[in-house]
Amino acid sequence: MSENSETRFGAATGVGSMPGQDAREAVKAVTGTFEDFPYLPELPARGPGADMIGRTAGMLVELYAHVEPSGWRLGDRPGRDTRRARSWLRQDLDALEEFTQGFTGPLKVQAVGPWTLAAALELRGGEAVLSDAGAVRDLAASLAEGLRLHLAEVARRVPGATVVLQLDEPSLTAVLRGQVRTASGYRTHRAVDRQIVEATLRDVLGTHGGGPAVVHSCAPDVPFALLRRAGAHGISFDFSLLTERDDEVIGEAVEGGTRLFAGVVPTAEGPLSDPAGSVMGVRTLWRRLGLHPGLLADAVTVTPACGLAGASPEYARRALAHCVRAARSLADDPE
Repeated sequence: MSENSETRFGAATGVGSMPGQDAREAVKAVTGTFEDFPYLPELPARGPGADMIGRTAGMLVELYAHVEPSGWRLGDRPGRDTRRARSWLRQDLDALEEFTQGFTGPLKVQAVGPWTLAAALELRGGEAVLSDAGAVRDLAASLAEGLRLHLAEVARRVPGATVVLQLDEPSLTAVLRGQVRTASGYRTHRAVDRQIVEATLRDVLGTHGGGPAVVHSCAPDVPFALLRRAGAHGISFDFSLLTERDDEVIGEAVEGGTRLFAGVVPTAEGPLSDPAGSVMGVRTLWRRLGLHPGLLADAVTVTPACGLAGASPEYARRALAHCVRAARSLADDPE
């Protein structure tokens, strides 16, 4: 395992979003459930600026975005939408500070990564930032500086925490494959060179100064090897989307000390299996890879498959608690 990999992360955590609009209630639920690895929840039900794109757009430095009917678009100056996004983030941080008094350990915060942001944010003319290589560079630099300030603010408010940065990159595979549609919808943007994608991610992750960083994607075909080269210490994914084609890169990741954030708890409403059943696939994967069962607890963090914004508050709380029980099952009985 890589240096300090056991101390960087806890056995279970959430992905990011939660249902509802009450920041204190969400933070209280998260910190009460994940005593060893809480995270700053996101509440997109509050509206534009609390959604993942708007929330991260509010963190940008010297770039501003506002809501158009087609989505978030860059503009010349901060407006109502930027102010709203920043106000909600402050409220969330206030709640986090309140419920993490005296906390020591890993604490995760999430932001949209540069490539998903470039695919979603529009230039003034309405086309995606992704269409302009220079605009992508400017956006990544602005994001990196915004994240640096955000991480410093979290560290100031929760001084005992080891802040873990999670970049959400659900559009990354589409960017690499040239599958992001243009504004007209009739064409797609050209695939971005993998080395450019990797270098940009490395620059943004590097903002954390070597601190623990995770990249999350609940899309199929997560590029594990690229993310590891870019500096991700952990990779968060929907476990149900793995195929045996991924075995080799997963094995290499584990042996290289990369933490797997295995999204095994469903986000859709419904009955949950017993905790051991939820992590049965992880144990099966381990046997298939020929990895030592004793590595499991040091290599895997159990999470929901993706965010829980679409769930009921009651189910979301059950799903988070189920992650903790499933992780305990994995540690107690790795075989």
